[in-house]
Amino acid sequence: MNPSTAMAGVVVDELVRNDVRQVVLCPGSRNAPLSFALYEAVTAGRLTLHVRVDERSAGFFALGLARMSGRPVAVACTSGTAVANLHPAVLEAHHSGVGLLLITADRPPELHGTGANQTIDQRGIFGSAAIPVDFPVAERRAGLNPVWRGLVCRGVARAETGRPVQLNIPFREPLVPTFGDEWPDTLDGRPDGLRWTTSSAARSVPGNRVDFPLPARTLMVVGSGDPARASSAAGVAAKAGWPVIAEPVGAAAAIAGGARVLRSGPLLLGSGALPAYLRPDAVVVVGRPTLSRGVRGLMDRVPVYGIGDHPQWTDPQYVATHVRGWLDQDDLVHVTGHDQAWLAAWQDAEDTAAAAVTGFLAAETWPTGLHVAHDLVAALPPAATLFLGSSNPVRDVDLIAAPRADVAIHANRGVAGIDGNLSTAAGLALAGGAPTYALVGDLTFLHDANGLLIGPGEPRPDLAVVVLNDNGGGIFSLLEQGAAEHRASFERVFGTPHGVDIAALCAAHHVPHTLASTPAEFRAALAPTAGLRVIEVRADREPLRDLHARLRATVNDAIS
Repeated sequence: MNPSTAMAGVVVDELVRNDVRQVVLCPGSRNAPLSFALYEAVTAGRLTLHVRVDERSAGFFALGLARMSGRPVAVACTSGTAVANLHPAVLEAHHSGVGLLLITADRPPELHGTGANQTIDQRGIFGSAAIPVDFPVAERRAGLNPVWRGLVCRGVARAETGRPVQLNIPFREPLVPTFGDEWPDTLDGRPDGLRWTTSSAARSVPGNRVDFPLPARTLMVVGSGDPARASSAAGVAAKAGWPVIAEPVGAAAAIAGGARVLRSGPLLLGSGALPAYLRPDAVVVVGRPTLSRGVRGLMDRVPVYGIGDHPQWTDPQYVATHVRGWLDQDDLVHVTGHDQAWLAAWQDAEDTAAAAVTGFLAAETWPTGLHVAHDLVAALPPAATLFLGSSNPVRDVDLIAAPRADVAIHANRGVAGIDGNLSTAAGLALAGGAPTYALVGDLTFLHDANGLLIGPGEPRPDLAVVVLNDNGGGIFSLLEQGAAEHRASFERVFGTPHGVDIAALCAAHHVPHTLASTPAEFRAALAPTAGLRVIEVRADREPLRDLHARLRATVNDAIS
């Protein structure tokens, strides 16, 4: 047995012992020892292997698997630019608190700085976004088995705390199994399949509290982050009589905590200045809200208390009065009074806004992104999983769709990129087992078209991808650059029309495609079906800015 084969076999064996049972593999030469070892483990029924040819898509696919399963997932690749292509997924995992193991094969030290093919300095390439664990070059000598196993355990332990970890492993040739002398000592792991080294990771729980006043007229805003934290904080809001506004990814956890999540909360905050009867005396921000400018506008007017991860809490405007990691029933002693009219006022405003929205949508021609978001969430089967693409889809659901406690909603809100969204959704689908849907824009879909590239022998997700195709970057229509004075430059450098035939693209990947042109066709296409499929809805981007302006004006007029 040669050294590279020995080290790869030990690494894979110890991954399994550390309960890393899902591995995404990208083909390559320098990672060939890992590929052989992973194939052997799959053949023995010890882990599940997924093969992807695009490292960027593979990284996001692993992210989806890890997010849904709650366990670190490994993604293995060859050296050079293959490693760099994992970087977007690493950044999303880092900012989302998802544990990934990046097993990056490397050239041995003597090839660095020599012009050797596919050789870069990839140690610590991900900077502060991933914890580096560097392996020594394998040699044919005794005493290395504990080193290799200990390094794997160290990496998994850190990944289990919600951090990406890079296991950088240099391999010398030969890179394929050879037959010869036995290894100089045992390569066995601990008896009974145990980890070589066990560890206990500290979890963010109540403790180290600093008291702060919580006024009766407090508003709670829930963003992305730890669902347990959101549920605990929402339980306080339910007891204290506070209204709760939750972004789509935080709504189910807030409802599970007992809170009444306001359906029209984002619209109430974002449709102009709040009327006096809805203005809070304090805002409690749980997790990381990223969608509503109305939330940000509110946060610089009243005391803000952040409940989130340390040291990276959500306070981009530097207005937080106090930040800590947890809020629970013990904190009710800090609530100063109880205003029964406070929650009732917000609920009345919610009912008024919801009625205005219903009338508004009924008067508009189908489809718009708002229609599709509303109809999709309403039509999802119980216990479904929904992934929301960045840009307009997640915002449309935030604005228009009624929260559902029976639907798990996910989105890449760590850094909110449009890259890797289809692959993340596929990972969620394969790890979760529930009917899974993704709502994405056309540019997001095209940016990860390789997410459709799944080999014939690979497990295929039960995933329906809904593509709202308005032929370009609709999100920019709603931002400052979409104003009339920038019309001359807008279409080429922001609108970026593409004219891609999505049906033909799907056909090239042997993925079923449906074009839904009416509400009835759309609802029919959403019926749960096995396998990967694409449902396209074509919309007009031109009236988008006016549509949203009129919606906000309608809500503002209704509650004023």
